[in-house]
Amino acid sequence: MNRTIIATLLITAPLIFASPSRADDLRQVKQLLTTGACMGCDLTQVNLSGAHLIGADLRDANLAGANLSEANLEGADLTGANLRGANLTGAILTNASLVSTNLNKANFTQALLYDVDVKGALMSDLNLTNAQIFNTGISVGGEYP
Repeated sequence: MNRTIIATLLITAPLIFASPSRADDLRQVKQLLTTGACMGCDLTQVNLSGAHLIGADLRDANLAGANLSEANLEGADLTGANLRGANLTGAILTNASLVSTNLNKANFTQALLYDVDVKGALMSDLNLTNAQIFNTGISVGGEYP
């Protein structure tokens, strides 16, 4: 009987203590996935792993700590977005705009960054392990022309 009570508490505790804004998070994720736009949305720590976000309008969105691994962000506009600590492992960012974006501590392991505009972006402590970077102002040491 004690095990049943403990198991029930473990299952229901996250629901009881969940943030009231969680419903807003889900609404905004649904908006993004159905319309391809979520300007200024708070998508902090959401899981968008594998999402098809081709041409998405995420200007000024807060994606801090978000999981965007394997996401397709071709042509996406993330101007002014916050991607601090986001996981972009294996993500595709071709012709994307990361102008004035906070990329500090973002993980770009095995990501494809082709023709990405990063003017004015914050970029410290990036993980670029095995990333493919072409015609993009991100490099490991040296200068970008």
